[in-house]
Amino acid sequence: MQTLFLVGRIIVGVYYLFNALNHFTQLSMMGQYAASKGVPLPEVAVVVTGLLLLVGGLSILTGYKPTIGVVALVAFFLPVTFIMHNFWAEPEQMMQIMQMVNFLKNLALLGSALMFLAIPQPWPKSVRIGKMSTEGSSTR
Repeated sequence: MQTLFLVGRIIVGVYYLFNALNHFTQLSMMGQYAASKGVPLPEVAVVVTGLLLLVGGLSILTGYKPTIGVVALVAFFLPVTFIMHNFWAEPEQMMQIMQMVNFLKNLALLGSALMFLAIPQPWPKSVRIGKMSTEGSSTR
């Protein structure tokens, strides 16, 4: 089970890191989209949300300080889900459907991030200060 948990962490962590990278490499485009949704200082918001994804992704991937990683992901998902994917405000049906899919995906990812808090820490095969842990997990 520890190996499956590690594989899952790698998949989820890389997913968040990939999305963080997109925030930085697609800054102008994402900033324009954020501006269209009425986000103040849109490019700053894109950088901040990219940093939240980076912290969350690295934390999940490495198992280092997972509570901080989950807090970063929650701080990302709460505003982004309700501001950027507000499907109920879309007048066009196709855009409404697309935004609802993204809204629901974000809610599912938020829920899965919160479930990480139920896993006793330190996580198995996690990076700890200065060394790699390969022992089983212990309680918080």
